[in-house]
Amino acid sequence: MTFSFDEKLSAAQAFIEARHSVEPETIGVVLGSGLGNFASEISVHHTFQASEIPHYPASTVAGHDGLLMFGKLELQPLVLVKGRVHLYEGRPAGQITFYVRLLARLGVRTLILTNAAGGINSDFHAGDLCVITDHLNLMFEPVSLHPTPHHQPVLYDEPLIDVLLQTASDCDVPLHRGVYAGVKGPSYETPAEVRMLGMMGADLVGMSTVIEASVAASLGMRVLGVSLVTNKAAGLSDELLSHDDVQSVAAQAQQKFSRLLKAFIARV
Repeated sequence: MTFSFDEKLSAAQAFIEARHSVEPETIGVVLGSGLGNFASEISVHHTFQASEIPHYPASTVAGHDGLLMFGKLELQPLVLVKGRVHLYEGRPAGQITFYVRLLARLGVRTLILTNAAGGINSDFHAGDLCVITDHLNLMFEPVSLHPTPHHQPVLYDEPLIDVLLQTASDCDVPLHRGVYAGVKGPSYETPAEVRMLGMMGADLVGMSTVIEASVAASLGMRVLGVSLVTNKAAGLSDELLSHDDVQSVAAQAQQKFSRLLKAFIARV
């Protein structure tokens, strides 16, 4: 039997709502490559495996476990997306943003997107954190189910950015501001491509986030994006890039990342 995209979303929504009552004001947090240990900071009430939710796409990438975890950080209800899927896995854009549309149906109105990224800005170093102020969508994939020319809303919520910047200052956690370039991957960029991205205004580059942010904003969600710089982008250092290194740097920055995110969530 062939299901429409709307029918798939409805089936996934019904499956979750039959097993867990999603609280009002639940905040969604997407944990990027190597950042999944933040899940240990919350009191988990219910965990769904991606494979058990009807039509929910499961990731094939190391560091993306494929879990939907409902719980609380103190009194704040959260849902953690621990493991996203990517275009470079051969998935269509609809699958990449399936969880975004599902969370919106479940009542989530604020979405925090995190990722691991390569630093293009010369001031960015491995282990640094950066709040995303805007992005370059270089994935060239339609993200609407009914694509027509339309005005793009403000993608990254400025009041949330301001709260995060103030929180970082109060917590003594250095935090950059920057523009994130989203590319398809899975190969890392060439030095020439990195130079081009820099001339286009990008401070960071990665393989996720941009189409998720676009869909979330179009659904009326408040979006915050946070990147962990795990390496200098290609051509800006002598080191070869690997996904294992990305996860290693993310693990080293986990404590700083978790401290900032916990303090921020307590304020919103």
